[in-house]
Amino acid sequence: MITKVVMPKLSDAMETGKVIKWLKREGDNIKGGDIIAEIETDKANVEIEAFGAGVLRKVIVDEGGQVPVGDLIAVIADPAENIDSVLAAAPKAPAAPAVTGAPPDVAKPAAAPTQGAPGPVPATETYKSAPETGKVVPMTPESGRPQPAAPAAAAAAPTGPRLVASVPAPGGRVKASPLAKKIAAQSGVDLAGLHGSGPGGRIVRRDVEEALAAGPAPAAAPAARAAAPARAPFVVPARSDAEYEDVPLTPMRATIAKRMPLSKGPVPHFYVTSEVAMDRAAELRTELNALEGSPKVSVNDLVIRACALALMRHPGVNATLQGQAVRMYHRAHIGLAVALEAGLITPVLRDCDVKPLVQIAAEARDLAERARAGKLRASELSGATFSISNLGMFDVEEFSAIINPPEGAILAVGSMLEKPVVVDGALAVGRRMKMTISCDHRVMDGAMGARFLQDVKRLLEEPLRLLV
Repeated sequence: MITKVVMPKLSDAMETGKVIKWLKREGDNIKGGDIIAEIETDKANVEIEAFGAGVLRKVIVDEGGQVPVGDLIAVIADPAENIDSVLAAAPKAPAAPAVTGAPPDVAKPAAAPTQGAPGPVPATETYKSAPETGKVVPMTPESGRPQPAAPAAAAAAPTGPRLVASVPAPGGRVKASPLAKKIAAQSGVDLAGLHGSGPGGRIVRRDVEEALAAGPAPAAAPAARAAAPARAPFVVPARSDAEYEDVPLTPMRATIAKRMPLSKGPVPHFYVTSEVAMDRAAELRTELNALEGSPKVSVNDLVIRACALALMRHPGVNATLQGQAVRMYHRAHIGLAVALEAGLITPVLRDCDVKPLVQIAAEARDLAERARAGKLRASELSGATFSISNLGMFDVEEFSAIINPPEGAILAVGSMLEKPVVVDGALAVGRRMKMTISCDHRVMDGAMGARFLQDVKRLLEEPLRLLV
């Protein structure tokens, strides 16, 4: 029997996929359920399974090739079967893009003004502290990088102040900028013999650089100082450092950029915030984590369990808009926002309403670790009925999250903080945590979201309910 292996659709927004790696080769025997390849989707790298058994007869799309969802990428069949007709009907696979190593597009610096410009900017026009030594060194206009050698253009400068022998200044004080002093000290220039072009005759960096460019002078420095010509108006020099650069979007960032306006724009959000007393939840967590052989439980695990139980009581929150109907779910599949270098991903932890707390803790940790390693399965990328985003580990006290369509709500969780609180009329120190639910107003109203949040708060403040 011939089995066509096609590019799977692994998320609602996925339009194309790329074959990262074939884990089976042509001629290998395949059993149903074998992992045969890794696919890069718009959100993650996913392993795909074979749905049929036989021999991997033909790989249509090589590693690195990207094709639309539904395109044929391989054929599994018995060794004696004729697959010519299947191959003939397959679209031509694109070649894997060559790796050029070309750098991102870098914006060119703005052109320097030309009107009134005194001419080409000398190589010693810009200086920078070398990161290794902190020494001030010249930079070339082309590279913008520090050059270890002495200024190369010094001999070519025809005019300007010159290096002078050390002559004590009248009164022992020279008016100079800190940078001018630093460059002069490291270059052997005596500031006392220079003419300052800054405000009030202050010696600035440009004066020292011109002295360096002019080279050593004969002894008559004071006379030369008196005869120095009037300076041209200051012109901003051309700079070699790029003002900005454009970094191409990763597939994940491109998808986020495409999908978030579809949420924040057409989906009318409203927000409800509540503060939770987490003292008892923190004590319960400490006791659970002290049990030998039990998975470590995080604050986020407690929140997941509380949300799952509350969603069963408030099906209007565990819902999505489907055309002319609101679809209410009977299970709590919770998406967990995981921050990656390339962007944000929300793998799905299923059936949280029936799983005990320790099971949720173990699965949530495994899910997050595999998300960061790019080892999620296709079934873990979609199907959430509600999502949680927790930025408490980043010392964020409170924030509002954007709903991940088509879900109807998302809960944003902040840090658990110790703060002064009033308990029974007396001031005390308590642990508090703020939560904000973002709701799709097309699906639910404010009171519904508030009642749900009230139940989540009650479950966390009476945490033994999470163990029932």
